[in-house]
Amino acid sequence: MPTPIKMPQLGETVVEGTVSRWLKKPGDRVERQESLLEISTDKIDTEIPAPAAGTLLQIVVSEGTTVRVGTVIGYIGAPGEAVVSEQLSVSSEQSPVASHQSPVPNPQSPISKPTGSAFVSPVVARIAAEHNLELGRITGTGLHGRVTKKDVEKYLETGDRGLEIGKTTPSTQSPVPSPQSPISNLQPLSTMRRAIAEHMERSVATSPHVMALHEADMTAVVRHREAHKAEYAAKGIDLTFTPYFVTAVAEALRANPQVNSSLTAEGLLIHQRIHIGVAVAVSGGLLVPVIRDADELNLAGLSRAVNDLAERARSNKLSPDELQGGTFTVTNHGVSGSLLGTPIINQPQAGILGIGKIAKRAVVRSGGHPLLPSADDAIVIRPMCYLSFSFDHRILDGAQADGFVGRVVEVLENWG
Repeated sequence: MPTPIKMPQLGETVVEGTVSRWLKKPGDRVERQESLLEISTDKIDTEIPAPAAGTLLQIVVSEGTTVRVGTVIGYIGAPGEAVVSEQLSVSSEQSPVASHQSPVPNPQSPISKPTGSAFVSPVVARIAAEHNLELGRITGTGLHGRVTKKDVEKYLETGDRGLEIGKTTPSTQSPVPSPQSPISNLQPLSTMRRAIAEHMERSVATSPHVMALHEADMTAVVRHREAHKAEYAAKGIDLTFTPYFVTAVAEALRANPQVNSSLTAEGLLIHQRIHIGVAVAVSGGLLVPVIRDADELNLAGLSRAVNDLAERARSNKLSPDELQGGTFTVTNHGVSGSLLGTPIINQPQAGILGIGKIAKRAVVRSGGHPLLPSADDAIVIRPMCYLSFSFDHRILDGAQADGFVGRVVEVLENWG
């Protein structure tokens, strides 16, 4: 009997997923655990392995279609094996769509939303609401005529914008823009970008953000890295600056436990374990995989963890669990050239540390009075780095925030 391929549950709160791309076509041979398709949710884009070895007999859910967790999306079996009608009926029952195809609306008929048992995924409903679309006007290409995310995006690119908001077309034709007139191009948001937008908006609305800005002299760290890069490379480790910052943050969190916390209705939840999320730029957005018990790893262990998570994040190999449970976040925006940033808190954490580009700057080293000019003062060139700490003012005050970042700076400047 053919093996069904089901939409997996990619995280505790995930209830649906979108088939982004099939990596195999019907008739192709697949091995067990070989990447079979790409799935997109509001939390992660990832590749899904084949549940069994055999031939991909049938694709039930096409690319761009969103279905509920547990829905059968395809079948694997022996070459030539038939998928019996009973199995197809089961997959239809599991699929969150109507049992009968919805009729295509008449262009002259009144526009209305899908009615009855027609299922509209939350993603499709959200896009429609944001653009004031009436889904009854859009012809669905999904299973049983269901309107998919891809259908809505295509309609946004080519649809009749005047009719969709219920307005009649003016009798006077709008002027055709001249070749010199600017023309806008609407690009629908990807699932990941939409999730990022929602999370950022919710964070700003939830936490009163305050930023504490410090700078660190990275001379000791740069010297240590230069002295040990070859040694680490011989062990297969690419020694970057990020693990140094994670080490310093873990030490500062131990010294300032209130920063490693979350605000709840019952009070302040101080986390006993230190799980540090490291922001990774990926195609189309940003992921924050989590290094668990970061304070228990040495520099080599953190380097391996950072490199591994970043590589798998960029190749869609992370599991949903690796993106959850962080107690603090570090974002090294300096790798793309930024000197200073104002990061947004990753809810429900108390803060996030932004790391700027390490760059040579002229700094004053005082040999006398700390503020008044002195003959012993000197201007020196040092590799400097701005550290911007965005924190939730409901949880932390300025003195606590400065104490935390000050400890990060202390660890970095006295490395080794």
